[in-house]
Amino acid sequence: MTALEPSVLLLVLALLLDLAVGDPPWLLHPTQVMGAGISALEKLLWRPNASQGYLLVTGGVVVVGIVGASWAITWGLLAAAGRINYWVEVLLAAWLLATTIAPRGLATAAAGVARSLAAGDLLQARRQVGYIVGRDTAGLSAGEVVRATVETVAENTSDGVIAPLFYFFLGGVPLAMAYRAVNTLDSMLGYKNDRYLFFGRAAARLDDVANYLPARLTGIALCVAAALLGYGRRAWTIMRRDARRHPSPNSGFPEAAVAGALGVQLGGLNYYQGRPSRRPLIGEARQALRKEHISQAVCLMAATTLLVSLVGGLILGLKGNWY
Repeated sequence: MTALEPSVLLLVLALLLDLAVGDPPWLLHPTQVMGAGISALEKLLWRPNASQGYLLVTGGVVVVGIVGASWAITWGLLAAAGRINYWVEVLLAAWLLATTIAPRGLATAAAGVARSLAAGDLLQARRQVGYIVGRDTAGLSAGEVVRATVETVAENTSDGVIAPLFYFFLGGVPLAMAYRAVNTLDSMLGYKNDRYLFFGRAAARLDDVANYLPARLTGIALCVAAALLGYGRRAWTIMRRDARRHPSPNSGFPEAAVAGALGVQLGGLNYYQGRPSRRPLIGEARQALRKEHISQAVCLMAATTLLVSLVGGLILGLKGNWY
């Protein structure tokens, strides 16, 4: 067995690496390389006043090129490392896998918002939440800051943790890295504005497809985690009832599960570049949103990460993929 294949050892090492160091700012991150590649291809291929067909095709070329290159380069690096030494390959694979997941980074960012709110510094809380959400944050109330943070923790439990692990279990580190490329493409191109409506359509659609199963598995895992943590069983009820209200075909599942677990209501009016966007309400406002809900959402994310890792690791172990 090589580090190109999923194994319990790689999973454990990657989780420990993320827990210990996260994503150091001084170390080049694979998503930075992906982003540079996407920007370069966009600059080369995008044309103002181009036909819809041209933009659809060239946007698809960008998606195929970036996702394919991410898989192939990862596979090639690990294969080359394996020719040097097995443990060189293992350590490289563990680091690459750690860069596809972000439980520490997500928890750290959310905790920073909660600390600012606890200190009564709403201005700083708005600034910090602006780093992790796409909406306008300058005029948010304290409750809206909490809502934005809880929503992004819930959504990124799927996109930033469980989905890459899901693809690692399916196809090892190269497939996890290919998923990260899909997610990066969507974050850069998947907008419904004049520039990206057609050029970014392939990126947006592929992201929807890639997240279809992981989002639903994340929702189920969040419900189980909520029950284990003593948050009750409302998570399952609310997820089943409200998940499909969300405008995204996938984000509603983790968001509704978290809303049900915490007994809060998510969704409502957001602003993007000054333009209002009203999202359907998810959950029941059994209590007002407060800063403590941020730490509870982070606990749910951590418990879900541990739960999925244990189940996935058990399956790998039963298949003999220990190392």
